[in-house]
Amino acid sequence: MRTEVVSEPGRPDRPNEDFAAVGLPASGQGGCLVALDGVTPPRTGSGCLHSVPWFTARLGGALTELTLSRPDLTLPEILSGAIARTAEAHAITCDLSHSRTPQATVVMARWSADTVEYLVLSDSVLLLESADGSTAPVLDDRLARLPRAALATDELVDTTLRNKEGGFFTAAADPSVADRAVTGSLPREGLRAVAALTDGAARWVETFHEGDWAQCLGLVREEGARGLVDRVRTLERADREERARLGRGKTHDDATVVLVEL
Repeated sequence: MRTEVVSEPGRPDRPNEDFAAVGLPASGQGGCLVALDGVTPPRTGSGCLHSVPWFTARLGGALTELTLSRPDLTLPEILSGAIARTAEAHAITCDLSHSRTPQATVVMARWSADTVEYLVLSDSVLLLESADGSTAPVLDDRLARLPRAALATDELVDTTLRNKEGGFFTAAADPSVADRAVTGSLPREGLRAVAALTDGAARWVETFHEGDWAQCLGLVREEGARGLVDRVRTLERADREERARLGRGKTHDDATVVLVEL
């Protein structure tokens, strides 16, 4: 088994709000990957004393620990428990009902000798590569399906769409959001690799349209996770003036790539 993790902040003067981990138990049986993309709060605040990196580190740490130590729990049950544990850590000091309380997208995968389970919540992506080289993306596309007009302002998103029916869902302080995730399982036999990309890395496909998901995963295998992030950064710099692809989006976003070759 080969694993590779690269996570880079969008700007050197700002902390990385992503989280990534690969867990390989000492028993040698199975393992997991976890990738989170923290949601940057608006300048008006989030009702929380803590930073987004504080939140993603605690949620990601809880997810990694529970995924390895509780094989009896499903991935949605693990996500629900990790959200509850993280919320408890700052419920006394912070307003967790605020629409921009710290939150994150979630990608999880857990494998045993026989099975690969997965969970995706919001706009990060999990790639599943079969032995024949075909690649299937696992996407929670609720945010992508919303009309652009609905995303015009942060205030409109926060009041009508974020963690609401008809909108999209992220892991914040409500454990029940775990039931909204895209989940599934596959036989491990026939799967060659799994990879998680936060949207800052997935821009190579979704924003710049440089190739499809199979080509993206092939690039990671040939040039490494760093190669994909470097290519995204080059494309972002080239588009900085015209904004032909980036539009209102950040010039550089935090970018995380996790590759596990099974």
